[in-house]
Amino acid sequence: MKKMFLRLVLLCLCFRRLAGWFGFEEKYVKEGDSVALDSGLTELKDDDVIQWWCVNGNTLIAEINKRTDSFTVYNDVLDGRFRDRLKLDKQTGSLTITNITTEQAGFYKLQFNSVRADFYLNVIDEEVTVHKGDSVALNSGLTELKDDDEIQWWFGNTVIAEINKPADSFTVYDDVLDGRFRDRLKLDKQTGSLTITNITTEHVGEYRRKMMFSASFSSKAFNVSVYSE
Repeated sequence: MKKMFLRLVLLCLCFRRLAGWFGFEEKYVKEGDSVALDSGLTELKDDDVIQWWCVNGNTLIAEINKRTDSFTVYNDVLDGRFRDRLKLDKQTGSLTITNITTEQAGFYKLQFNSVRADFYLNVIDEEVTVHKGDSVALNSGLTELKDDDEIQWWFGNTVIAEINKPADSFTVYDDVLDGRFRDRLKLDKQTGSLTITNITTEHVGEYRRKMMFSASFSSKAFNVSVYSE
């Protein structure tokens, strides 16, 4: 696999500079559903202090201070995008975000005493249904690629196509996953969108578009289903 998202990897690895860094987790959720960000704790102790941050806006959204017996969610930060959506587990310190929309997608940070964990929340913002044998186009969301854009298309945990505009490279991986995508993948060199042709039930599942641009990162998720009648 090409080293296409080196900057993103370095960003994630830089979290390890904190002595207490203990993990990075990616979550996937459909619009309208809930997602739990796990603190990794089974029970809070009397001197524990926990903060939950939305990294996108560098904003504190919830905190627990057991020393003062304080449990607080900040509903009105970031233009109210978390209003009535945040729930703290008073036993474990885990955070649940309810009624998810694409506004809640992005990076989150748990700061627990001197320990840190990081999460990336993907919201499946497209449900795609296609007839068996037909084609499906997964839209990148772009009208035109820029010179510094880098895109990866994933199926589950496997990269199936990628674009590296700085290197002028457009690649599809036909032989991954026992060849189920062989001769089926087409990249649009103008927009970065991906078309899958001659769909079968083997291609049902979750697809993700990950993109680096101008030192920023974005992700878009699709759920593809196939019907045969």
